[in-house]
Parts: sequence; structure tokens; C-alpha cells
Amino acid sequence: MNQDQNYTTLLENIKKYITEARVQATKTINQQMIAVYWLIGKDILIRQAKAGWGAKIIDNLAQDLKMAFPKMKGISARNLKYMRKFAHEYPDFEIVQAKLAQISWYHNITLLDKCKDAKLRFWYAEKVLENGWTRNVMVHQIEAKLHEKVGTLPNNFKKNLPHSESEAILGLLKDDYIFDFIAEDEKKLERELETELVQNMTDFLLALGKGFAYVGKQYHLEVGGQDFYLDLLFYHFRLRRFVVVELKIDDFKPEYAGKLNFYLSAVDDLLRQSEDHETIGLLLCKSKNDVIVEYALRTLNRPMGVASYQLGQQLPEEIKKDLPSKEELKKVLNQK
Repeated sequence: MNQDQNYTTLLENIKKYITEARVQATKTINQQMIAVYWLIGKDILIRQAKAGWGAKIIDNLAQDLKMAFPKMKGISARNLKYMRKFAHEYPDFEIVQAKLAQISWYHNITLLDKCKDAKLRFWYAEKVLENGWTRNVMVHQIEAKLHEKVGTLPNNFKKNLPHSESEAILGLLKDDYIFDFIAEDEKKLERELETELVQNMTDFLLALGKGFAYVGKQYHLEVGGQDFYLDLLFYHFRLRRFVVVELKIDDFKPEYAGKLNFYLSAVDDLLRQSEDHETIGLLLCKSKNDVIVEYALRTLNRPMGVASYQLGQQLPEEIKKDLPSKEELKKVLNQK
């Protein structure tokens, strides 16, 4: 290794050390801050209960704390009320340290606002840690009721995969996907839907979940001298396996599963490497009958699941016709 290569390696190592140290420092600061917030909230609860103080005491505290710590953020009356609620909802400090101190305060107060049940908050907190969700992504998943859709996907994973792998996949894939970044259109063709998903790949990957890497659209495979094309091909790094996604703009039909079964066999033979696990398939249909899906998947030997999807609602025609056209809007904007 020459001197330039040695220097480059040294530089990259140092940058890595500094980055990792910063991440750990940020985590530690966050944990300490949330611990302090819990203690503040607990103290307010105890004092109010003993002395019979009303809500005004929090306003007074906020003013006095601001005078004592003029540069400190997070001590507004609103935030102090969240601290009190935080301590009230989670009386066990050890649970707070083990789970909730690992995510940001903004995640925590959003969970207090969005989820009434503590178990549900813990569930989403764990998903934030697993997937690295921002607060906005977490809100989107809560509003989409992700907790009702994970683990309910009709599939044949248990029959075709080891239990641990089956459970891991079920924890990843949903029964219903919401692609609200694509407007619904009854006349939309499968290829058009596929194109729009690719054009909005960031949103599509967000809907699928963490760990998916996009490999290709209409991915070509040659089998027995004939050409076949997979709608969408992904690779999941944590599961270490290819994922074939087939799109259908109509209801599930048993023959769709048979075709996907064929594709999974082909990918395993032609693309799968020695370190990869068995390829899985996800069939996305406009709607499905779970009983028909169960019968269709029962005898197939390749692991797959069938999910439905929803597109964003387009404006009704009677409303759309009353709105100004793009040309009319341009004229108005140009006049200003």
C-alpha cells in the first residue's frame, strides 16, 4: 500500500470514529434529556397532588425557569404539561429508560397525542428504532394503522420456510399498502401504475419498509429460451433475499399466484447467490378474498404473500370541472 492509500485509509478511519462518537453522544444526550423530563413531570405530579395546585402552577414554573435558564429550550408551559403527562402515562422509570429514552422527545409527545394505549405507543417506538423513522414518517404509519396490517398478510411462509424466517418476513410485510402519492384512476393500466411507483420510488420504498433496495423494473429473465419480465425486483439486505413484486390492477386470481411461483423458482436458479436466502414474492392486487388466496397458496412450494393496495383519491369530476385549469392559473400568477 503506497503513502497516498495509507493516508486515505487513515482519514476514512478517523472520519468514521468521529461520526460514530457523535452518534453515540447524541443518543446519550437524548436519553439524559428524556430522563430529566420524566423527573420534572413526576415532581410536578407529586407536588400538585400533595398541595392541590392547579394548572396555573405550570405557567408560573415556565416563567421562572425561563428567567433562571434564558438560553434553554424545552421549558415552555406546553412542554412542561407534556412532561407531566409523560410521567403520568409511564409511572415505571425503568421502562422509560429501556424503550422511550431511545427515541426523540418529539417522537414521544407525538405518541402521547396520537395513541391512547401505552402498548401501542411501545409498539410504534420499537418500529421507530428498527426502521429509523422520522417523526413525520411515524405519524404517517400511525394514521395508516400499520399495527393492524403487520402480521396479517395471507401467505404460505410457514409451510415453505423455517419458523424464524417466516416470522421475520411477516413482521416486515403488510396486508394492505397505501400509495397515497399516486392518484387513483379506474382506467389506469398495470404498466402505468408500475411506472408511477418507480417514478415515486422513495415513497414506494417508504411504504414497503426499511431494508429494501430497488433492483429493477420489468426485470428480464430468460428461461428455456423464452423471455420473461418481472414487474419489480428488490433485494432486502436484512433478510438477505430477493423479493419479487407483481402488480395487478384487479382482484386476486389464483393463476396470479401460479405465475409468481414460477418467477420465484427462476430467480432462485438464475440470480440467487450462495449467501442469499430463498427468494420471496409479494403479489399486490387491488383487492383480494383471503379464502381464495389461502386455497391458491396451499399447494405452492415457493414462499409468497398476497396484499391489497390503495391509491390516493382523485378529485370528483364535478369538483374538478369547477376548478381553474393550469393555463388559467398561469395567467393569474403572471399578472401578479
